[in-house]
Amino acid sequence: MGATLAAVQGQTDPPRRQTMRTFAGMAMALIVALAGSYAFSPRSVPPLAATRIPVDRMQLTSVVRTAAGLVAAGELGYILVSDDEGVTWKAAALTQDRQALITRLVFADDKVGVALGHEGWILRTADGGLNWTEVAFSESNGEPLMSAARLPSGDWIAVGAFGRTLRSIDDGNTWQEFTIGGQEDWHLNGIASSTDRQQWLIVGEAGSMLRSTDGGREWTQIPAFYNGSLYGATHAGGTNWVAWGMRGNVYHSTDGGSSWTASKVPAPVSLYGHALTADGALLLVGQGGLVLSSTDAGKSFSVVRAGGRESLTDLVTKNDGSWLFASDSGLQTWVPRAPASAGANGAS
Repeated sequence: MGATLAAVQGQTDPPRRQTMRTFAGMAMALIVALAGSYAFSPRSVPPLAATRIPVDRMQLTSVVRTAAGLVAAGELGYILVSDDEGVTWKAAALTQDRQALITRLVFADDKVGVALGHEGWILRTADGGLNWTEVAFSESNGEPLMSAARLPSGDWIAVGAFGRTLRSIDDGNTWQEFTIGGQEDWHLNGIASSTDRQQWLIVGEAGSMLRSTDGGREWTQIPAFYNGSLYGATHAGGTNWVAWGMRGNVYHSTDGGSSWTASKVPAPVSLYGHALTADGALLLVGQGGLVLSSTDAGKSFSVVRAGGRESLTDLVTKNDGSWLFASDSGLQTWVPRAPASAGANGAS
């Protein structure tokens, strides 16, 4: 009996196993077919989270208002544009991504401007900052460029480290080196013009200052009155000028820049940028989140904002009256105690 059963099982098991293998194979094929059908079938997909540009954590050196809205620039060659007063930002289109620090944005009007950076990098825009074309870059002689301006003649000039000076005679499309009236190899940090654009100043390291009274055609050196770096200057109306720099050193001139007197400044911190309010006050920004204000053409300053570890380098006023700062800790918004309207920054 046992032998007979074993013989019967031996005769019947192979067909049964074969059948089971067939069913198993068909089931696997069906599973693969269903999986493939699902993979390629149309279905709703949850939207990806929007990519947020961390403007509150980036080093941003410059911010301006143009026809495109607010434009900011800084680390790794980023140029950012906001058309909703800084609520959201998008990256501008650049023909070359050099990942070099952009030091300053300068606009001749609300559409035409340049971005200056390390490695002698210059980008040009004609649409308010949405699109930028590289017009200069130097890998072998790439000192940082710090400031630029379009003169009344239509020519542009740019200045930077170690006394480097460039000129463009075709509205910023091409640039060539040139020499401004006997300057030395001091770093040149800022260019400023009077309201009528006939008087100009270039300021820099070791108290260096160059002045033009004919729209930038000829330049002369002003005798040194300060032995530290000057980072910027601005016209304060009439024959009044103000220049600022390291450790709270601010100077004012009442004779068109021929002579200079130290201003009264309440904090010994370096100052890097400025803006003019709608009511004529001069604002200076700098280390420690400091904002100073002057209502007497730069003769004296008071503290408007203090506190923080960041260095403020630029500011504009938003439409709601708040101030937008560029800093080494990103863009920051602050509401002044009293309504104020900061005009275009002094980079142009």
